[in-house]
Amino acid sequence: MTVTIKDIAKVAGVSYSTVSKALNDSPLVKEMTKRKILRTAKEMGYEPNLAAKQLVRKKTEVIGLIWPTIERIVLATLVTNISKAFEETPYSMILSVDTHETAMDTFKKFQVDGMIVFEETNSTAITQENIPIVAYGVSGNAEPSYPIIDANHEDSMHQAVGYLHKLGHEKIAYVGHIDTEDTLQLEKVEGYQNAMEQHGLDKETLTIDTAGLDWFDGYTAVEKVLSSKNKPTAVIGGSYDISNGILRALQEKDFQIPEEISLISYDNIPQMETTEIPMTCIGVPVQILAEEIVHAIIKRIETDEETAQVHKLFPTLTERHTCGPAPAH
Repeated sequence: MTVTIKDIAKVAGVSYSTVSKALNDSPLVKEMTKRKILRTAKEMGYEPNLAAKQLVRKKTEVIGLIWPTIERIVLATLVTNISKAFEETPYSMILSVDTHETAMDTFKKFQVDGMIVFEETNSTAITQENIPIVAYGVSGNAEPSYPIIDANHEDSMHQAVGYLHKLGHEKIAYVGHIDTEDTLQLEKVEGYQNAMEQHGLDKETLTIDTAGLDWFDGYTAVEKVLSSKNKPTAVIGGSYDISNGILRALQEKDFQIPEEISLISYDNIPQMETTEIPMTCIGVPVQILAEEIVHAIIKRIETDEETAQVHKLFPTLTERHTCGPAPAH
């Protein structure tokens, strides 16, 4: 049998309105009375009617997250950190790996207060449907109609190239997904090429297309790297999974890392510490990225700001054991 506020009021010996105020943590109820009511409610197994509460407040305190996949370790890690960041707020998160259109229809039925979307391409159709939206993606040149959290992939590549150049490397290859509409991947390769040019290394540029973002894509790309006329002394991997594949392939070919070849990876997640050789990496730390995304959507909901805003974050280079001085010729 469902326990109601009136049932609690009868057992606690107070009025219905006093119970209602106490359950909503009103300062109008004395602390001792409030504690008694809350204890009684707990003992009776009272569960609040969330639907009724939502109707009154016109908020569900639920945010939808539209994500492309949780199969890749980095994206799964980011989702986990976003969920943890919500635990520090009044909001809950529901996740969908469906298409944008299907996910939005689902979230509208749940009457979510806002949505976080993963924006992989400029052609991704995002209609706001009067629901606050924040995107994780690339700002680009166009004026966005919603806030964008930009992990600044270009600056990550500039830092990576600059770091390797200081170590004496001139032949630096980029291995990542290049023939794609994914704007996040395209910004990485463009950032790499621009950085090589700024350091006067544009003649040494070597880009290898993995045609994907998985471990095996990085593993198979090593053959192309090693068979190139301009064999590099350092490699920048376009993702955690790609770099893991590169690392395994180089070890199988008996390359000493970093003595013979250096490797730095894009992405900055704790798992980098536990790769076969702890991996030097570049990127916005995943915890910071998650917290920025959560902060942005809550701000968008609670301030009801209509002004779109691009928030570029600052990548961090984490040194471990896969990078060293360029080998002597």
